[in-house]
Amino acid sequence: MQSHYLFGGGKFLQTDNSYDVKNPYNEDVVSTTYLAGKKELEAAIDAAVRVSDDLKQLPSHKRYSILKEIADKLEENKEDFALLIAREAAKPYQYALSETKRAIQTFTVAAEEAKRLPKEYISLDWTPAGENKEGLVKYFPVGPVAAISPFNFPLNLAVHKLAPAIAAGCPIILKPATKTPLATLELARIIAQTDLPAGAVSILPMNRETGDMLVTDERLKLLTFTGSPAVGWKMKQNAGKKKVLLELGGNAGVVVAESADIDQAVKRSVVGGFAYAGQVCIHTQRIYVHENIFEKFRDKFIDKVKTLKPGPPDEVTTDITSMIDEDNAKRVGEWVDEAVRNGAEVLTGGKQEGAFYSPTVLTNTKNDMSVCSMEVFGPVVILEKYSNFEHAVNELNYSRYGLQAGVFSDSLKEINYAMNHIHVGGIIINDVPTFRVDHMPYGGVKDSGMGREGIKYAIQEMMESKILVRNT
Repeated sequence: MQSHYLFGGGKFLQTDNSYDVKNPYNEDVVSTTYLAGKKELEAAIDAAVRVSDDLKQLPSHKRYSILKEIADKLEENKEDFALLIAREAAKPYQYALSETKRAIQTFTVAAEEAKRLPKEYISLDWTPAGENKEGLVKYFPVGPVAAISPFNFPLNLAVHKLAPAIAAGCPIILKPATKTPLATLELARIIAQTDLPAGAVSILPMNRETGDMLVTDERLKLLTFTGSPAVGWKMKQNAGKKKVLLELGGNAGVVVAESADIDQAVKRSVVGGFAYAGQVCIHTQRIYVHENIFEKFRDKFIDKVKTLKPGPPDEVTTDITSMIDEDNAKRVGEWVDEAVRNGAEVLTGGKQEGAFYSPTVLTNTKNDMSVCSMEVFGPVVILEKYSNFEHAVNELNYSRYGLQAGVFSDSLKEINYAMNHIHVGGIIINDVPTFRVDHMPYGGVKDSGMGREGIKYAIQEMMESKILVRNT
């Protein structure tokens, strides 16, 4: 076990406020780290402001080299990062390794995007006033970025903020989740070895009160937040004039049409429903199956769920392990119990032991139950039947969220209908809504947030346009 220091203004720091990061599976101490106070945050903001012009002037080839160097160092140490994530987040090693590989890809794509930052030429003579004039639109970094990342993907969701900021030329201050700061602090050791100017990146775990400065300080020009809707929309209210990018989760749904490959739909839906104990923003929470194949799908799905292997997160064969803490496991249990009291049926699971909640499948649910209307963020999936595709789409849309949805169908008519009528930011055909590759646009509508991540799209969010008009 080793200590993990804070990284602020280009320096590794200790404070008087130390705390132990514990493995949620067994409460073993993984590492000791520290919480930043207002003094450390103020110094980081000052450093970010000072270095803004230097970053703006950093040529693309240097941004590329820095990002590629980080990706290469992560590749060299990916097993160590995966083990750290497994232990601090209770994420099964197979998924922790996958997350680390995705973080490598995120930095790699950001390196490529740094070579093709947006600009455009536009003709202005569409009206008489524009005769003999042309426009050159260039994009410039918005300035210092405040970033807040969640516990469930402690490395890659942080990297989805760090890598685009470096590519765009924005200094960034990251507040990682207090429960899972270690992977990003380990990443800071790699970042510190690059040629980034001191202060370009700061990684500071901190409490909520100190973190509020990230929201309100006017020197920070953009806030990017991944977390709960209640917190995210409140931050937007308090953010003043800064730009705001919110990714706030959902309760993603799947439609399994009569033409679907049932075995493939079952296989992918089990992964989508129970990977990392369902603690994923695009966790497959609601599955609507055509009535003619419902029983066959249900039986195969339950059988597959029962094969999931519980165990310690750092074992390579573990499929499912504890949630992030016992309070969240209790909350999931309360929501399941509420559903059962109101007529839902438990097909499998429904049991809690400490921070572990067994993989659970419900049916006969109603839309106003918490397991349907809210984001469970736990290992719970509902199965319901439908008679026509339009009705299934209406069920998907009966939600305050709109992040992603999945449709298993070989019908072009149904696929087109889904694209035109499902109110989400992304529709995945013949796969679950849990699918994401890191360069695609990612974000939602309604309570799922505003703006888009995905490296190119996040870079665009972190830049502002300026037009030069000149005579031809």
